[in-house]
This record gives sequence, C-alpha cells and structure tokens, in this order.
Amino acid sequence: MSEQNVELVREALGRFVATGEVFWEILDEHVVIEDHDIPDTRDYRGHAGFVRWMTDWSEPWAEWSLEPREFIDAGDKVVAILRMKTRGRGSGVEIDREDSLVYDFRDGKVVRLDYFNTREQGLAAAGVHV
Repeated sequence: MSEQNVELVREALGRFVATGEVFWEILDEHVVIEDHDIPDTRDYRGHAGFVRWMTDWSEPWAEWSLEPREFIDAGDKVVAILRMKTRGRGSGVEIDREDSLVYDFRDGKVVRLDYFNTREQGLAAAGVHV
C-alpha cells in the first residue's frame, strides 16, 4: 500500500504544480493540516481548512513556485521534498529552499498533512533516518 501512497502523492503534487488543482480524492474529509512554517498558525481541518491554509500560506508571496524533487516511502507516511522559490509581496525578498510535506495516510486517504521549511524536519517527523 505504501508504494501506492507514494504514487498518489506524486500524482496530486504533479496536478497541483501543473494546474493549481487540488487532488481532493486523496484528502480525508476531516484532514488536519499543520504548517510548521506559518507563525501563529490557525486550526486547519477538513477541505475548507485546506483551502484556508493554502490562502494563508500564499498570501505573503508575490509569486511562488514548487518543484517536487523526491518522494520517500515512510510506511503510512509519504515525505515529499520540494524546491520552493518565492518572492515576498511586501519585502521583495527572494527565497529558494528545500521544503517538505509529510502526508499521513489511513485507509487510502490523507488524514494529516504537515508542512516544513526544511527537508530534515520532514524526514524527522516521518521517522526517516538518513
């Protein structure tokens, strides 16, 4: 099942990067999103919470891009390593870094999604030791 989860994440991120569409089919209706990059983060739950999180996350950026780099099978979790490039809306500051998303699957659906602004944090959260 874990290889199937990796493929679901690969497909979901590919679709999002290419079209901006969310792959709702894999998100549990009660999914919990934890963003470890946004200070004073809100409570993001369910599909509406996912939309709120995406709005909050993208608000400070004048422009941004994500490039999926690596997908790591961690049992019931999948770690996606991304290259994120952004430019601050007000500051103009440019960021080019490696971020990570940790997808926690149960019964073929993502029940939890954690966003980290380093590769190492995502791997540690998923229990992957390198």
